[in-house]
Amino acid sequence: MKLFVLGIGVHPDDVELSCSGTLINEVRKGNKAGVIDLTRGELGTRGTAETRDAEAKKAAEIMGLSVRENLGMRDGFFKNDEEHQLKLIKAIRKYQPEVVLANILEDRHPDHGRAGKLIVESCFLSGLSKIETVDDDGKPQARWRPKHVLHFIQDRFYEPNLIVDISDVFEQRMESIKAYATQFHTSADGAKGTQTYISTPDFLDAIISRARLMGKRIGVKYGEGFISQKNIGISSLEQMILNET
Repeated sequence: MKLFVLGIGVHPDDVELSCSGTLINEVRKGNKAGVIDLTRGELGTRGTAETRDAEAKKAAEIMGLSVRENLGMRDGFFKNDEEHQLKLIKAIRKYQPEVVLANILEDRHPDHGRAGKLIVESCFLSGLSKIETVDDDGKPQARWRPKHVLHFIQDRFYEPNLIVDISDVFEQRMESIKAYATQFHTSADGAKGTQTYISTPDFLDAIISRARLMGKRIGVKYGEGFISQKNIGISSLEQMILNET
């Protein structure tokens, strides 16, 4: 199945917290969108790999994704090496996305930055015809390189060079985040599980505030920011006018 946009996150919920509004936008426009989770988030303090699987499935339904796949890499211990690159290259060639939304290149959680680099390198290598992979039926895959890799902003704040207006889909975005009931804002006193950095009542408030900050930068209510390592061009100045809100 060919996708227009593919979100790739190292943990289930990374995509929801950082770029789910952008994915929902594309789905509403009729474009096919999907997500690849690199790991099952099995090292998370709260919940289990199985509960995260169920939560990721529910979130995918809320976002209206065409596909969601988990590559089963080892949470916390995966590497940016040939074995893991080939596994991701196979998935990129399978879905042939025009745009990839990827983990940031450096962040508080070391998995985020390591995953960001793995994704960038795999997207590039996926375009090399001499790297051979086969699909699930054993048939050779054609090379494929996404036209853009955009890094979503996670825990640390970075100045974005692209902001997407998600005002119309913000509530749906928040529902996709709240699908991870084991992870976020369940009780102030920790009665429903060990309190963690992301389960505190203030965490979702910070997520909302970040979206408001991004939106304010472009004159809308809510936004999601991205960093592109290459310049993004337009074919005419008219595109800036048509996209102006």
